[in-house]
Amino acid sequence: MTTLTDIVIEDPRWEAAGLDTLAENAAVNTLEFLGFPADGYEIAVLACDDARIAELNAEFREKPTPTNVLSWPSSDLAPDEDGGQPSPPPPPDPMMGESLGDIAIAYDTCLQEADAAGKTLPDHVTHLIVHGVLHLLGYDHVRDRDATLMEGLETRILGKMGVADPYRE
Repeated sequence: MTTLTDIVIEDPRWEAAGLDTLAENAAVNTLEFLGFPADGYEIAVLACDDARIAELNAEFREKPTPTNVLSWPSSDLAPDEDGGQPSPPPPPDPMMGESLGDIAIAYDTCLQEADAAGKTLPDHVTHLIVHGVLHLLGYDHVRDRDATLMEGLETRILGKMGVADPYRE
């Protein structure tokens, strides 16, 4: 089996945190939960710090502040109606593979959020990668029913991975 995630480490603290394994497990579990084979798909993950993600957030979302995770889908799979199912991703090309898109994740913000919520960094990062992969697959949380659908999927995927419901206080 080929590796689903291609990790680019800009902040070496991510190496010590084991992001390569966390991201791969989260991405594979998300695709498999939704019935898509992980083999043949690719996701690029940028492991950065708050300064870098603030630059990306300013450039792509016009919000010049750090955030925990950003995603850039390769295809627009989003449904038209609130709460609808996204379109499936294109099948992977057996020779070339199929990129689902890119994710950036910021160490500083992730660590601060995990500490504030009393969660382990691995559990919080796993949640954020699942969240980012769902964005790549056309899920969103801007509209109410879309948010309910996405959060429910996150909770069920994480539960199968042994990670507590991130939305429960």
